[in-house]
Amino acid sequence: NAEYGYTYKGSSVVLYRTVEMFFHQITSTSEWAGGVYASPTLAGSRPGANIAVTWAAMMSFGRDGYVSATKEVIAGARYLIAGLEKIPGVEVMGSPQVSCVGWTSTFNIYNMSTDLTKKGWNLAVLQFPAGIHIALTRRHMAPGVIDELLSDIRESAALQMSKPHEKATGAAAMYGMAAQIPDRSIVDDIAKEFWKLYYSTNDRN
Repeated sequence: NAEYGYTYKGSSVVLYRTVEMFFHQITSTSEWAGGVYASPTLAGSRPGANIAVTWAAMMSFGRDGYVSATKEVIAGARYLIAGLEKIPGVEVMGSPQVSCVGWTSTFNIYNMSTDLTKKGWNLAVLQFPAGIHIALTRRHMAPGVIDELLSDIRESAALQMSKPHEKATGAAAMYGMAAQIPDRSIVDDIAKEFWKLYYSTNDRN
């Protein structure tokens, strides 16, 4: 994908081991009023610029470049995991093997998410169970970045453990509430309603 191919969003490559596997990707419509339509991609037409950018990135990095970048990211992930395991109140989720690292906590993890967002981190929250995760890339491998993240997590954990009964607010409260709704279709409906209002052209005044 774009993150680990080190190119623009929307630029991805799928490599098949056999022609037979590739055959299942082809989209073909023979009864369309506009004539027979067949495309080698799942999404139909693709912009040529994205294809050119993807090719250029792959040629620039080469196999050795991607292997080197992968080793660097995995080493960074293991360093982050080791640091998280030393922070009181924080627990690494599962056994991360490559680049994605998630953690949960003994306190409201969504409050930590709010803290880290205020500090400039753009991390993804999880549910079932509640947690935070980061997909590490080469940008995170710059000197001091992971240490700074660990420092901010450590500071937030200490803050949250000092006030364990504080109620969540803002996005933290929203995620906590959504996770407790047993009928997930209600959550889906609310999410769709949000986007309907977001794209509405009605006068909001």
